[in-house]
This record gives sequence, structure tokens and C-alpha cells, in this order.
Amino acid sequence: MIATLLDWLTHFDTHLLLFSQQHGGWVYLLVFVIIFIETGLVVMPFLPGDSLLFVCGALAAAGALPLAIILPVLIVAAVAGDAVNFAVGSRFGHVTEARQWRWPNPKHLRMTHDFFDRHGGKTIFIARFVPIIRTLAPFVAGMGGMRYGRFAAWNVSGAIAWVGAVTMAGYLFGGIGWVKQNFTLALLGIVVVSLLPGLVAWLKSRFSTPSP
Repeated sequence: MIATLLDWLTHFDTHLLLFSQQHGGWVYLLVFVIIFIETGLVVMPFLPGDSLLFVCGALAAAGALPLAIILPVLIVAAVAGDAVNFAVGSRFGHVTEARQWRWPNPKHLRMTHDFFDRHGGKTIFIARFVPIIRTLAPFVAGMGGMRYGRFAAWNVSGAIAWVGAVTMAGYLFGGIGWVKQNFTLALLGIVVVSLLPGLVAWLKSRFSTPSP
């Protein structure tokens, strides 16, 4: 099971292309479900969000997926996922925080709270580009009683920016010879780069000296 999952993650481009060739339009449902779950279920932040968007862009550049279809599918999935996550946080977030369950990880929740303290509502937008926090931010926003209208504005704009930027990066650069020959390395690079904002924020909160 673990070996199969690792194979899927390290050869995601090949598997997604094969799935689209074998199952046609069902590939849109597959990518919708993955992005929806990664953004919508607070217990599933480890799914390949950034790498999936990049792969979809690369396959669109190769003619395997129409960009005019895959972009709206991914954006709707991202918006719907955050909306569901926000609703769950509004309804059950206080229970999760009070009982200190092992998941969501209390450390990750505190880190996301820190993001909100620094950036306010913009956290929903910024978090789109930060794995783990991307999944927890709408949950924490709902738990904190954020107005839905305000949340929805940041949700939609963040989804468009995130999906558009990463998918178009795959569309523009996925066909380059070096990237095609080292696709797994390129995907790992995307994951590392996307983790940097969260790492920098964590280091600042970890080592900053409290004001007197």
C-alpha cells in the first residue's frame, strides 16, 4: 500500500496521463476529488496539491488535457474544498480545540493561528501557497467566527491565484527538456519552494523575542 502510494507520488505525471488515456473524462473527476479533499478535509493535508496542479499544466501543454476545461475544474474544486472546511470549522472547531485531539496536529493549528494573527483575513489567500496551512486555514477561520462573506472573497481570489499560477507554471515550463527528464526532481522542488513561506513563518515565531 505504501509502496503503491510512493509510486503514484513519484510518477504522478505518468499515472495521470495513463488514467486520462484509459478513462477519458473521468480524469476531471479524479483531479477534482484530489484537490477538493486536500483543501476540504482537515485530516488530509498531505495530498499532492501543488504537484497535481503543475502536472495538469504540463499535460495541458502536451495536448493531453484542455486548459480551458482543467483550469475551471481545479478552481471550483479549490473553492468548494475551502468552503466545506470553513463550514466544518464553524460547526466543530471548538470541540476539536477543547479536546486537543491528535489530529489536526495542535502545533499546526497554533502555527495557523499565528498566521491569522499576523495577516488577518489575507491568511486565506496567502495560505493557498503553503501546504498544511492551506488545509488548516479555512478550518481555523471558521473556528474563529470569521464572516462568511469576507472568507468567500479571499477564498475565491486565492483559489484563482493559486490554481492559475501553479498550473500555468506547469503549462509553460513542464515541456522544457530538463524538466521532462527530471520531472520527479522538479515536483520535489515545487513542494520545497511552497513549504518555504510556512518554514520562514515558523522560524520567526520560534525565535522572535517577545516585546517587553
